Amino acid sequence: METDRARLASRGGEDPDRRTASDRDRRSGTPRAEEPVIESRDLSVFYGEEQALQGIDMSIPERRVTALIGPSGCGKSTFLRSINRMNDLIDVARVEGELYFHGKNVYDDDVDPVALRRKIGMVFQKPNPFPKSIFDNVAYGLRVQGKDDDVERKVRTALERAALLDEVEDRLDESGLDLSGGQQQRLCIARAIAPDPEVILMDEPASALDPVATSQIEDLVEELAREYTVVIVTHNMQQAARISDKTAVFLTGGYLAEFDDTSKIFENPQNQRVEDYITGKFG
Repeated sequence: METDRARLASRGGEDPDRRTASDRDRRSGTPRAEEPVIESRDLSVFYGEEQALQGIDMSIPERRVTALIGPSGCGKSTFLRSINRMNDLIDVARVEGELYFHGKNVYDDDVDPVALRRKIGMVFQKPNPFPKSIFDNVAYGLRVQGKDDDVERKVRTALERAALLDEVEDRLDESGLDLSGGQQQRLCIARAIAPDPEVILMDEPASALDPVATSQIEDLVEELAREYTVVIVTHNMQQAARISDKTAVFLTGGYLAEFDDTSKIFENPQNQRVEDYITGKFG
């Protein structure tokens, strides 16, 4: 397996253990509790007659980075969208089972999906800034939610947390569409965190970016996990190995094959199909 891991590392040009989240914890000397913030129980999702997820059981810890990996079409993004009920926006989608956020089933009839999404923000695969100024992009969610007090401070704080303030501080009135791709994605992250959610969902946030911008997003994800629970879908196994604490491996058909500490998934997976996927024998 060690040879296979070396091969995995060589694909990304670096050791997949570089600056892992568990290493950060060891360096800081601060233990981090495994308190679950999101739990799915026998969660299945259907698009019409097609079943996209097959009875998923998973417990996602608070203020950690959880990566969802697997081949295309295996249900990673479907699971991600289930967490904040984005699948509700798809007419043919149907959800069975339970998904808990702080012990409350988000699919109960008394749960307001809009209010839920205020607590669980989302960053999409392609940067999607609004045709507004940089400032107004970040302030948008605050104003929609009626958080009109001290907007300027909150906008600047969000931009700082998104590692963007130094680059745009003197042009906050300029259009967000004029930023580079990587800057646009960090702007979208700033917009997502400005209302101070508890969870940030990221659907391949670096897939459309160059290596430099990708590295900036990875650094940012690690920093955000100090304050937020981050769940990220990625096709890049090296990226998952670098930045996540937990990794869930989905396989074709919508099955969760394995979910464990990232180091265990990449060093000693228990499922042969997971090992075959990680080492490039299929996928």
